[in-house]
Amino acid sequence: MENRWATGRTEAFSDGVFAIAITLLVLDIAVPESAFENLPHAILHEWPAYLGYVTSFLTIGGIWLAHHGIFRRLRYANDRVMRINLLLLMAVAFLPYPTRLAAQAIRSADAERAAIVFYGISLLVCATLLGALWGVVARDRSLLAPGVTDAEVNDLLLRTTPSIGFYVGATALGLALPRVAAGVYLAIAVLSIVRARGDRSVAAPAEEPAA
Repeated sequence: MENRWATGRTEAFSDGVFAIAITLLVLDIAVPESAFENLPHAILHEWPAYLGYVTSFLTIGGIWLAHHGIFRRLRYANDRVMRINLLLLMAVAFLPYPTRLAAQAIRSADAERAAIVFYGISLLVCATLLGALWGVVARDRSLLAPGVTDAEVNDLLLRTTPSIGFYVGATALGLALPRVAAGVYLAIAVLSIVRARGDRSVAAPAEEPAA
């Protein structure tokens, strides 16, 4: 039992990190005062920032939905789950930086390739850690809440791992066609939201052992 952690505080902490990271994204959208003389044009000129915001917002949202599905099915977390979860949160909290960098560099022929590939690598790291998180749980069924079936375990594996391959392909594409890769990143984010599913029935949460 000394290697088991209750999940309540972990979920609360994780939700806080997701909320802060997703909020920080909007802080990078700004129109310089020097452009106020033609404000409509200046607003439209910031389209890379809007694209980055939407892509990263949906990406983090998709990760949060999958994360919720994972912890919804846990009774306990072990040390490996806790460590991978911390790494995942660190990667998610880092996303506003490559998002801003990609938005700033996309108009520069010399910089856009490096920025888009760096952004893709950051997304790939998040997807890999999310898959690893559920992979650890799938290999230790004692962590699961009562009533979680093999079908649910396999379904979540299918939901959390395909994005890894998509991001590998999109990041490789970014070496040749950075702007096309940016569009693929957005498509992957939209797909992660569309594929998210809630529970058909919600069981009562497992009781935590008394302190």
